[in-house]
Amino acid sequence: MTLSADRLAALDAFVIDLNKASAAAILPLFRADHGLEDKGAGKNLPRDTHAAFDPVTEADRGAEAAIRALIAERYPEHGVIGEEYGEDRPDAEFVWVLDPIDGTRAFISGLPLWTTLIGLRHQGRPVLGSIGQPFTEELFIGHAGGARLIARGESTPIRVRECSNLNDAVIATTDPDACFDGAERGAWLQVRAASKLARLGCDAYAYAMVAMGKMDMVIEAGLKSWDIEAAIPLVEAAGGVVTNWRGEAIGPNGGQMVISGDRRPLDEALVSLKRSAK
Repeated sequence: MTLSADRLAALDAFVIDLNKASAAAILPLFRADHGLEDKGAGKNLPRDTHAAFDPVTEADRGAEAAIRALIAERYPEHGVIGEEYGEDRPDAEFVWVLDPIDGTRAFISGLPLWTTLIGLRHQGRPVLGSIGQPFTEELFIGHAGGARLIARGESTPIRVRECSNLNDAVIATTDPDACFDGAERGAWLQVRAASKLARLGCDAYAYAMVAMGKMDMVIEAGLKSWDIEAAIPLVEAAGGVVTNWRGEAIGPNGGQMVISGDRRPLDEALVSLKRSAK
């Protein structure tokens, strides 16, 4: 069943409310005493693995709790999948997919590169997504009705930019040493060598920059559903493409991912990425 324009508009307004609720829980703790814990402690993992240090703060948990409470109040029949509190009715017609703070390492370092990711599945398909950065007062929203940035009281349509080849592309990943295995890192290095410029450590904020037409491509691996689902409707609504490393649609469990504003540099990058696709 296709979502009506009226239903989509109501959900669009609701996702703004969800971002306000999460911001109210997060902002008082940013650059303050955030109650840091390490979810990776006690797992006996090598210190050079991505999961060895897995930080979570009171802000992560408080924001997700606030979002879940508002969903339960407004749409009690909806399901929720969240990083901090797991699954609740994941097979419902509508399911919210939440990462209250994507980029917790940036958050605990005082860097305003963390974001709140809120995605919505309808009948198993991502249909609405937002990337919010309340410290900089930016909220990116995308769905079938279009993509826009709400910032400091103004709403502006956004669009990916054209990029004819990989040599002209500005690309990003979070941390190639921590997030990629050996083969994946080799593929990343090949793509990086062919690109014009690479930026590291931007987490999901880089997804928004592709949608806004400021960057051209983001390459990641080892993602969970809450790391990527909010970005899919946003980037696609802005005219971009989201695929796995085989060039196929991202599945419901995340994994390897490429976001590209223009299809042409993506096709070039996939020549290298497909060799390490899982």
